[in-house]
Amino acid sequence: MPETLIRPLRAGLIGAGIQASLTPAMHMEEGAAQGLNYEYELIDLNQIAAAPADLPRLLAEAEAQGFAGLNITHPCKQVIIPYLDELSAEARALGAVNTVVFKDGRRYGHNTDWWGFAESFRRGLPDADLSSAIQLGAGGAGVATAYAMLSLGVQRLTVFDREPERAVTLTEAMSQRFPAASITVGMDLASAMRQASGLTHATPTGMAKYPGMPLAPELLEERHWVAEIVYFPLETELLQQARKRGCRTLDGGGMAVFQAVGAFRLLTGRTPDAARMLSHFKAMTE
Repeated sequence: MPETLIRPLRAGLIGAGIQASLTPAMHMEEGAAQGLNYEYELIDLNQIAAAPADLPRLLAEAEAQGFAGLNITHPCKQVIIPYLDELSAEARALGAVNTVVFKDGRRYGHNTDWWGFAESFRRGLPDADLSSAIQLGAGGAGVATAYAMLSLGVQRLTVFDREPERAVTLTEAMSQRFPAASITVGMDLASAMRQASGLTHATPTGMAKYPGMPLAPELLEERHWVAEIVYFPLETELLQQARKRGCRTLDGGGMAVFQAVGAFRLLTGRTPDAARMLSHFKAMTE
């Protein structure tokens, strides 16, 4: 009998306000389909009265309990880095981690967010005009989406963030990685939208706990494509307003699934069935 049927393979997700996350269900369903006894837990900072400053303790507790690793989400993707031993090339380039693997007494940080977003975009908006794009958000998720869009071939990327210094940090880092592209900090969103072919939204705005629009809806035009990272709810106000104006849209579901595909591979050592995980996600969100 496989060892995983006797002793569960354990993993978890650390973040704030994550009770509605579908990540545990996606991981455990795919694990069951592969014959794994896979337990995936939520470690919600809000529920345990903890903060990002408690990450050293939470990591140590997970290791002591025999976890294979952890997924990491808002607001911990960047602040967790000092507590890790090694980073993958992508995690180092992005300065953000969404998956930590515990192995041989060491902590390895990875980032599957960028690939998850890129794969979702390739499938959902295959013929999108990538000449000029706007990105809202320069946090951990924003770094991943910027890396993804530039990897896909965006020629000109303008980044906006409520904390301008974060936008500066992101644009400087991406300019080093993608010297052929024009990557700048945005100052005038209305003007930038008039010149852009599309918009990537990479902030928490639109989530169930952060309702609303990340920009004035009148800035959206029919020629724009709009790509969202929020997946709970799947139909955000931004996507609703974009569709009303005839925009091509991409919801955050694909990124959620494909980053989970990558994370499952890292945490379990098994190759997941991406189509099966996507089908399961759709069944949960219908």
